[in-house]
Amino acid sequence: MSDNSLRVVWVYPDLLSTYGDQGNVLVVERRARQRGLDVARLDVRSDQPIPTSGDIYLIGGGEDRPQRLAAERLLRDGHLFQAVNNGAIVFAVCAGYQILGHEFVNDLGQRQPGLGLLDVTTVRGTGERCVGDVLADIDAPLGLPALTGFENHQGITQLGPTARPLARVRFGKGNGTGDGTEGAYNDTVFGTYMHGPVLARNPQIADLLLKLALDVNALPPTDDRWYEALRTERIASAQQPA
Repeated sequence: MSDNSLRVVWVYPDLLSTYGDQGNVLVVERRARQRGLDVARLDVRSDQPIPTSGDIYLIGGGEDRPQRLAAERLLRDGHLFQAVNNGAIVFAVCAGYQILGHEFVNDLGQRQPGLGLLDVTTVRGTGERCVGDVLADIDAPLGLPALTGFENHQGITQLGPTARPLARVRFGKGNGTGDGTEGAYNDTVFGTYMHGPVLARNPQIADLLLKLALDVNALPPTDDRWYEALRTERIASAQQPA
């Protein structure tokens, strides 16, 4: 990696890339390059150490057993903690979101320790699975337009006092707690249940990650026509009667 490159790390694609969430790293990489930024992308498999010098770390969704393995290896590795302490940005989806919390229920029905990078705890729901398109209003301080995505999870994620909800749902289940929250974040760590891939549906979130990583307030404009067409179609679909 060049010292002048924006360093984007895709964490454990061999375990946590089941639902097309690799699209998130492609979107971040492309939107950075469209602004003339030099991007160094590193795909780190689960048998490799996590680098501590990355700027943005992206984690995808996965099935229950790969999720357990990923959590065990990330805890054992310890480097993601160091990266966050160094100021890195983390964005995780579904199983990755749960891993960022204090604990979740694994494929063996046991409480599995998470990384504790987000003040959230996940249990397994006993009702209907949360599946379908979601439309939600992103937390106002982030200054972003509505969130659109696709959820597919059985987890119920409760936020602790130091985590803010990423969004509040208009349609969909979100965190599954019944309080209307979706996802969670703190200053540099973000989690969501949204697939889609979510950053293709919400390029403004990708730009937020870039701004945080670069410590800037604005980015040069780029062509968003494709993204906006996708957003418009997906938002309209979410609002159709079931």
